[in-house]
Amino acid sequence: ARAPLPAQLPSGEGSLSLMALTDDQRRFLQAKHFAGLGTVNRAGSPHLTIMWYVLDGDEILFNTKAGRAKHTNLERDPRVSLLVYEGGYEYLRIDGTVRAVTDQATAQADIRRLALRYYEDEAKVERVMRESFATQERVSYRLPTNRIYDYRD
Repeated sequence: ARAPLPAQLPSGEGSLSLMALTDDQRRFLQAKHFAGLGTVNRAGSPHLTIMWYVLDGDEILFNTKAGRAKHTNLERDPRVSLLVYEGGYEYLRIDGTVRAVTDQATAQADIRRLALRYYEDEAKVERVMRESFATQERVSYRLPTNRIYDYRD
């Protein structure tokens, strides 16, 4: 059996929240930042990628094209570490196990929502949806936000 995780990590390691997001953490995640996602390649090496995300309730929602390394890795091992960075040494890290959503109507709606969040231009979103995303098989992932390491002052 694993020992319980400490409520406070050693100095310089950030603090671990096993509870609901604080209002401050929620505001930080709702702001438009990019996220770094860590998965594990088949050979055991790390795979890191920068991506779009959105906080949806108490889950981080992200989306990818089926067949990409992130998708292949998550099919095999759904454990991830996600880092949302603001600048300097200010960031939140969320560790956990993702849940895949393969329904194409849902996955296409999710990538459209993400594109609108990051492009902030309806015409550009419509064009990219039509020319790219709508032609792809997409997969959405949901990561619960109940294991958060807060590295912000």
